[in-house]
Amino acid sequence: MNHPRSARGALPRHDDRRRSFPQVAPREAPDGRFAATWWGNAWVEALEDTALDPARLSRGKAYAGRGHVDAITVTPGRVVAYVHGSRPRPYRTEIRMRTLGDDGWERFLDEATARPDHIAALLDKDVPHALEAVTGLLPAPGDLVPDCSCPDDGYPCKHAAALCYQAARLLDEDPFVLFLMRGRGEQELLADLTRRNAARSAAETTAAAPPMPTVPARAALAATAPGASGVPGAPGAGLPPLPRPLSLPDRPGRPAVFPPDPEAPDPLALDLLASEAAVRAHTFLATGHDPVAALTPWQDAVRLAAAHPGSGLTASTRALYRDLAYALDRTPTDLARAVAAWRQGGAAGLAVLEEPWDPPAGLFDRARPALLAADFPAFRPWRNRLSTESLQLRLGRDGLWYGYESDGGREDWWPRGEPDQDPVGALTDLLGG
Repeated sequence: MNHPRSARGALPRHDDRRRSFPQVAPREAPDGRFAATWWGNAWVEALEDTALDPARLSRGKAYAGRGHVDAITVTPGRVVAYVHGSRPRPYRTEIRMRTLGDDGWERFLDEATARPDHIAALLDKDVPHALEAVTGLLPAPGDLVPDCSCPDDGYPCKHAAALCYQAARLLDEDPFVLFLMRGRGEQELLADLTRRNAARSAAETTAAAPPMPTVPARAALAATAPGASGVPGAPGAGLPPLPRPLSLPDRPGRPAVFPPDPEAPDPLALDLLASEAAVRAHTFLATGHDPVAALTPWQDAVRLAAAHPGSGLTASTRALYRDLAYALDRTPTDLARAVAAWRQGGAAGLAVLEEPWDPPAGLFDRARPALLAADFPAFRPWRNRLSTESLQLRLGRDGLWYGYESDGGREDWWPRGEPDQDPVGALTDLLGG
């Protein structure tokens, strides 16, 4: 999603709980609104729904449009700026609001880490609609309390209204400004999200890992009778046999989570190296071929990003998605969606995401009656895709069905679940059943 960039100016100075933004340049809004995002509009509507005098709102909007609001400082529960009015000396103006409690932030973290597309959206400075469910995150009518040093006792006065409209531009540019208003700075929140994702990833990996046969170190290193070398105490023929070689797993394993250490290499670099080695080693063991040689630059970028073992929101991860995506004229959301497809089905899964095609009669035509017979809703066909408002199945050229999901009516499809030869099985997996 593209957002207006005029609110950024120079990079804000901040200590994670205090961010100061330079004066926003005047800007005309062709549609008459100051906010370009749904969460920015929620901010504006909260003030407008509370305002007692529409005329003051109109004057405040005009003040904001003419650049009467100086630099804006945001701290938990407060937005402050000096606003110029009819007198030479500007007025100190602020908007106050409640911060989100610990229970509210736990709900936010649960929602934000529930799906890969939520993480990707936040990486791309977008707020998923699912986060509307977090009570107290978005402002409601009466939640924003204006205050100003001017003599006007309006609620709000035109100076407070101007500050509110300008603050909406900051929210358009960076939703982490909203999170700071509600009580948590960007680095603190990213650290919480990273820990939550790391714990979830470690739990999933541990649950999926089969027991590994072992030989106790004490037995392997125990002194025995002289072996063939004749050296007393050297390991000899009495050692227990080595375990049988492990069978080739279905897919490469995920490496451990590397904690940051100022004395160690960058943890993301270590993570990428380990993931890359695991993927290539697995493929060499299975096929004897190098999986990288025939890839396009875009496929290779997706493969590199997919090799990262998790989707934690760290500065390094954000830089990885940003750099790989922009180098190929894509957005971080494009890359995150492609990564989800790659993890779903490798190169075949990426082709399903990006290449609609016309399947021959037979397999595709039998899918709709099979879904109806299994009491699933009617699906609309288009090329190799069957869709409802929020669910989709795509037939790959490999004969597998791939599940996709979107918020209702948004046409924002994300790969979900495991591919299956049976469309009913793919849809059942997609629905978690």
